[in-house]
Amino acid sequence: MIIRVSKIALTHAVSPAMGNCELTHQARVPIDFDLARAQHRAYEQALRDAGYLVDHLEGGVDQPDSVFVEDIAVVFDELAVIARPGAPSRRPEVTSVTRALDRLRKLHFIVPPGTLDGGDVLVVGTRVFVGISTRTNHDAAIQMHQILSPHGYEIREVVVHGCLHLKSAVTALTDDLLLVNSAWIDTTQLPGFRFLEVDPAEPSGANALRLDDRILYSSAFPRTAERIRQAGLRVHTIDASEVAKAEGAVTCCSLLVSNS
Repeated sequence: MIIRVSKIALTHAVSPAMGNCELTHQARVPIDFDLARAQHRAYEQALRDAGYLVDHLEGGVDQPDSVFVEDIAVVFDELAVIARPGAPSRRPEVTSVTRALDRLRKLHFIVPPGTLDGGDVLVVGTRVFVGISTRTNHDAAIQMHQILSPHGYEIREVVVHGCLHLKSAVTALTDDLLLVNSAWIDTTQLPGFRFLEVDPAEPSGANALRLDDRILYSSAFPRTAERIRQAGLRVHTIDASEVAKAEGAVTCCSLLVSNS
């Protein structure tokens, strides 16, 4: 049975093993588990304040990256794609997210040899950009095309360099305005959009979570936050310092499911 609730945010508890998370571009530094949990509670409250019903998953205490549920699936109006994470250590995370989404969407699965992290998928309307990175490969992009094109989506592969995921380099602020660090992605791969560049002193600031009436954003990037405000958008900032130590950001910690 498919459950229909207006807006759901699927989240996952912070694992006490988070300090053993996968890292690709950053040096390992200690993560304050208690602070990470407190920040995650504030993140979930921000989602509730924006009108979302938060479905908080527990378990996965031995899965260091499990708080980053965005990487495990990509949700569309018609279906959800269950990813096959590029880091083998993260593949056990699929079970709990699959179980939660099975009540909300028809599911499709990325299969070998495809590897896909949801953080490499940027959806703007019917345009779907799949970042080819250390975690996501061409075979997965082909599978995304096969799954989504019958529903009217246009899939385009883009190359990511210098960062973990596509959404480390670019996220959507509106249907036609993208927040971008152009040092990490060639914006000519994203035709038809306007771009708001991050402040040069805040290269990691291109990750923003677009909600219905506001942008959820990390307080670590005040200069870029002001640029977003100057573009006429409402910005709500939260402290995401501990997930940032695990190469995470604000989009990473939820899967948003909206139903009309």
